[in-house]
Amino acid sequence: MRSRALLGGFALPGAVFFLFFFVLPLGVVVLESASEGIAAYRRVFDDPAFWAGLRGTLVLGTLAPLFSLLIGTLVARHLVSLPESRRVPMLLVISLPLTFSGLIVAYGFILVFGRSGVVTLSLAALGGDPATIGGLIFSPAGLGFAYAYYLIPRVVMLMLPVLANFDYAQMQAAESLGASRYRAVLEVMLPQILPALVTTYSVVAAVAIGAYGTALALVGTQVAILPLVLYSKISETGSDFPAAAAASVILMGLCCLVILLAELASHRRR
Repeated sequence: MRSRALLGGFALPGAVFFLFFFVLPLGVVVLESASEGIAAYRRVFDDPAFWAGLRGTLVLGTLAPLFSLLIGTLVARHLVSLPESRRVPMLLVISLPLTFSGLIVAYGFILVFGRSGVVTLSLAALGGDPATIGGLIFSPAGLGFAYAYYLIPRVVMLMLPVLANFDYAQMQAAESLGASRYRAVLEVMLPQILPALVTTYSVVAAVAIGAYGTALALVGTQVAILPLVLYSKISETGSDFPAAAAASVILMGLCCLVILLAELASHRRR
């Protein structure tokens, strides 16, 4: 009994923090969205900007994580092959983008790829159109490219332990029996790491779907995605708080659905 009381005392600060800084804010948002019944949700669903934002979010939340998963997995596989003395410094460098705010990331991309950016001016010196090249970073493709900047390190951190603990003797055995390297990866390695790939993809997709700071700083409201649609409802140009809360609940539900996919994949892996 004393041990349980002691453990309960240790858990109390965490429980209080979880209640006041997670459950309570989300509960208030849900209650605000239901303050007018379903009228707020009806206004959201009747708004063409919502559907355009949903389409943009689904496209961006699918392609940017997919690109990041491919690059991050290859990087993690390369790190596994390195000695620890080289792997640790590279991991430090790779993890640095995770410490930057979205505003810093957006500003850095503008300085490098914007209309007066270093890369843009270098390509313009070779005959490129600076307006066209510099405008790409402010497009949906440019936003996805900026997202990959901090999604790839997350993929590397999640996939590195999986690839480090994989038994590569299985690959050697398959190749010794006549399988090509491609077939060994496809039929031996991929089925075993597939649940980890799905989990990693789901985690970074949830991050991309809910990302806000980088998108707002980089493209403003020029690109239709749900976080920016939500921002437009509570910014200086809008004050429909119930509709904003309803959009928040929908966005939260979309992120939870993606995380549920990760949990199902993780359960299957175990």
